Amino acid sequence: MVRPIIRPPSLRPGDTIGVVASASNLKPEWLAEGEAELHRLGFKTKHLDSILDKNLYTAGSDQRRAEELNAMFADKSVKAIFAARGGYGSVRILPLLEDEIIQANPKIVLGYSDITSLLIYLYQRHGLVSFHGPMVAKDFRGGSGHYDLPSFQSILMNSSVPTQINVDGTEILSSGIARGRLLGGCMPMITASIGTPYELDTTDSILVLEDVGAKPYQIDRMLQHLKLAGKLSTVRGFVFGEMVDCIQTKDQGYTLQQVIVDCIGVLGVPILFGLKIGHTEQQNITLPLGVEVELNCMTPSLTITESAVSASVLSS
Repeated sequence: MVRPIIRPPSLRPGDTIGVVASASNLKPEWLAEGEAELHRLGFKTKHLDSILDKNLYTAGSDQRRAEELNAMFADKSVKAIFAARGGYGSVRILPLLEDEIIQANPKIVLGYSDITSLLIYLYQRHGLVSFHGPMVAKDFRGGSGHYDLPSFQSILMNSSVPTQINVDGTEILSSGIARGRLLGGCMPMITASIGTPYELDTTDSILVLEDVGAKPYQIDRMLQHLKLAGKLSTVRGFVFGEMVDCIQTKDQGYTLQQVIVDCIGVLGVPILFGLKIGHTEQQNITLPLGVEVELNCMTPSLTITESAVSASVLSS
């Protein structure tokens, strides 16, 4: 489905980044260390005092977490919104988000893992380009080796294209060249969106899929789920993350790559495996979701061919 795409204003040096915890609760020292790294990069940060609240396994009640996100969208001093961490809970706040506030204040939203639910919501509900990339209390907390600065800067701070994504260390599972809209994220969140009002429309997409700690048969099951739900029939290409610890046993006798080819190789589209995105321990790449890209599984290369941000400035 072709939809009007909204590009949020680009991030600029000195801008204030709003930090939110829409999923699991977090340690205060990890938050402080992550914010310190953003300060080192030349940004200001802002978070609500309630960000450290706890309610079972989430960062406070659903109402608190929804109000926090609504407040960051409404706050004119906040130019971008970064997730503190993933875990679980973002899906619980989607019905509580204020559409009018989001529509009136489109902003960069950055995160991965459970935050995929929020990124899908922003795209499906509002056509807002969102960003799969490093989180404050995890990747930024880890320091410069844990996030990819070139993609962070070129994707969030520069509206010029084309932009080349670093594909060093990736593996071609199926050759070919394809163009499409880059969509996706963490696999369990994508499959969980099926049947909801925020179900991801994968039509003519280059589909990004990543996870951590899932056994190969569980990856197989999610791919079958997506296939049976009609989500893969028009996908033009696939980009898989590193899929860290996605093994049954060390001596299982087969690879996850073989499982993936067995599941979707018949589709005859390019498949790239091993991109440093999401649940990676190093150089977490920032990817824009909702814009056109070219996936070349001959070279290989992944090229962002459409601007993810606008050159306009959010009014204060």
